[in-house]
Amino acid sequence: MKIAVMALQGAFIEHERMLQRLGAETFEVRQRSDWDQPKDGLILPGGESTTQLKLLTDLGLLDIVRRDLLAGLPVFGTCAGLILLAKDVEGEDFARLSTMDIRVRRNAYGRQLGSFATEHDMKGVGTIPMTFIRAPYIEAVSGEAESLAEVDGHIVAAREGHQLVTAFHPELNDNTAVHQYFLDMVQGKK
Repeated sequence: MKIAVMALQGAFIEHERMLQRLGAETFEVRQRSDWDQPKDGLILPGGESTTQLKLLTDLGLLDIVRRDLLAGLPVFGTCAGLILLAKDVEGEDFARLSTMDIRVRRNAYGRQLGSFATEHDMKGVGTIPMTFIRAPYIEAVSGEAESLAEVDGHIVAAREGHQLVTAFHPELNDNTAVHQYFLDMVQGKK
């Protein structure tokens, strides 16, 4: 199994290491020509969503990535990746990848000092550690999107078909359960 990792900005190396621990092959997408490699799935890491969106646009990746996601390429977005996949982000009316029927509130837990770690249950995964860094949360899911986890009454993980998002960073701890869930999605097991 070969997973593309968007490596424009953010915590992409941590995702690569997690996937490699689980036996998946990874490659970094840094420019348009990288995208043309065969792939079974895509990781959109945390980081700065506005920076990532600008780079996706400037490098000519935004439309082709959106096209492939709409055609069924499995994707896992964490934090900023969640924002990029959302069709609706509070207070913003411009396009992102916009492939998932979720409404997001960015920086919902405040600034860097509002970062925290906890443990909660995630549907289909179990109880896992969750690290939130200037994290968004999902205000609402609609259509085929479903909530997979909540913390303090806020949705922090969701899935819509072949798309998975988390407001937290599972790549920043040793628990591989969320990445395994994604790989199982890619293989059609979940």
